[in-house]
Amino acid sequence: MRFDIVTIFPEMFDGPLSHSIIGRAREKGLLTIHVHDLRKWACDKHHVTDDYPYGGGAGMVMKVEPFASAVEELKTQNPGAKVVLMTPGGELLNQQSARGFSSLPGLIILCGRYEGVDERVNGLFCDMEVSIGDYVLTGGEIPAMALLDCVARLVPGVVGDEASIINESHSDGLLEHPHYTRPAEFRDARVPEVLLNGDHKKIEAWRREESIKRTATRRPDLLEKAVLTEKERAMADSLLEQRDQEERG
Repeated sequence: MRFDIVTIFPEMFDGPLSHSIIGRAREKGLLTIHVHDLRKWACDKHHVTDDYPYGGGAGMVMKVEPFASAVEELKTQNPGAKVVLMTPGGELLNQQSARGFSSLPGLIILCGRYEGVDERVNGLFCDMEVSIGDYVLTGGEIPAMALLDCVARLVPGVVGDEASIINESHSDGLLEHPHYTRPAEFRDARVPEVLLNGDHKKIEAWRREESIKRTATRRPDLLEKAVLTEKERAMADSLLEQRDQEERG
C-alpha cells in the first residue's frame, strides 16, 4: 500500500516511519511511504502556503493552490488513492474505518496547520476529512502519523502474527481482555488461575467475559453496537446497572 503525506514539516516524519513494524514493512516493500513538502507546490518565489483569512480574525489559513497542485500531481502517480484531510472537524477515526482504508491502493494524507485549511481544499480535492479525537493539536502531522500507523498494521503481512490483530480492542466493538505473562505472581498479585490450567475453552470464555466487563466499565458507549449473545447482553446490562448505582452513590 502506498501512502503520500503532504505537510510543511516533512522532517517530523523521519523517526516514526523508520523504526519498528512500520520500518520493517517498508524494508520488505509491503508499504511505500512518501513524505512531501507542501512548499514544493507553492505559487510564489517565497513558497508561501498560508494567508490571512477573508472576513478577518486571528491566525492564518492554509492556501488552496498548493494543496490542489499537490493532490493533482500525486493522483497521477496513484490514481486509486483516496485523499484525506486531517482536521479536528472530520469523521472520527475508528478501527472499522481503518480497516476500510487498508484495502485501498493508497492514501494521500493532507496535514493542516494554523487556523485551518481553505474550505475549497476539502470541497474540491478531498474524499473525506478525518479526526483522531475531540481535541485540537498544533497541526495535522501527529494525526497523520496515527492514521498511517493504524491503517498500515492492517495491511496483510505488516504485522508478523496476523492472528494478534483479530481480537484486539475495537476489532469486534469491545475492548480487549487483560493480558498476563511471567511471573505467575508478582507482589501478591497473581495471574488468574484459569489462564494457567491449559483449558483453552475456559480461557476463551474468560477472555470474552473480561472483554465485556472491561468495556462496560471503561467504554459503556461501545456496548450499544457490540455484537453480543442474549446471555452476554444480559450480563452487560447488569454491569451497566451496577455501574450506574455506584456512580449515584
